[in-house]
Amino acid sequence: MIAIRLQAQNIKVAYEKKIIIDGLSIHIPDGQITTIIGSNGCGKSTLLKSMTRVIPYQGGQVLLDGESIHKKLTKELAKELAILPQTQDSAVGLTVEELVSYGRYPHQSGLRGISKEDKRIIEWALKATNTADYRHLFVDELSGGQRQRVWIAMALAQNTGMIFLDEPTTYLDLAHQLEVLELLQKLNAEENRTIVMVLHDLNQAARFSHYMIALQRGELVSAGTPEEVMTKETLKAVFQIDAVIAKDPRTEKPICITYDLIKGEL
Repeated sequence: MIAIRLQAQNIKVAYEKKIIIDGLSIHIPDGQITTIIGSNGCGKSTLLKSMTRVIPYQGGQVLLDGESIHKKLTKELAKELAILPQTQDSAVGLTVEELVSYGRYPHQSGLRGISKEDKRIIEWALKATNTADYRHLFVDELSGGQRQRVWIAMALAQNTGMIFLDEPTTYLDLAHQLEVLELLQKLNAEENRTIVMVLHDLNQAARFSHYMIALQRGELVSAGTPEEVMTKETLKAVFQIDAVIAKDPRTEKPICITYDLIKGEL
């Protein structure tokens, strides 16, 4: 039986007066890769941010180990989960190693500098993401794929059991997309990290996920294994498309091989 450490219960999230999510309840399987899918504006990123306390929710609750995340101190929560937003802050003037070291901030106190333990974890994060060779280079000198791995390394340096990523493959070419997703898969398999991410590519979501959550207009349409979520019926409800679903010959996961818009649904 899969453990559940993080769950949202009947949460409501609004920007000013516009309700984005209204009464949504979902759970995140521990030690697995979960991907949230849905059309633009359906609330995917909003859900990710509300579950990590980046933005507030106006109703319901998000529980981590049975306790509301709003009862936890910011540094304590940052020891439990890390989030990589869709748009990262500027890292101009920072070397790779300097940026990765920022991930240790939640574990530091007072004026204490970088400890031996901090250095050990930073080194591990660099090696795990294959970024150690350019530790002394400036982040803004790197390619898109390299920068994305550096930001993941910073999240790893937080040494949390859960890592949240909002569209980690955006703006990357196919090879670099695969590189990032295989890295996350490796971290899950070898380090038992719980990975939660938002992806637009349905076939990538099905290929790399143990669990999928499909949203439409802030409501849950389907949740379960890729086989349970990547269905003709779910994709019709979420994207208003008539999809043809087959089995990937390499992974045996479901794959959308073609689709048409359903006229009159948009």
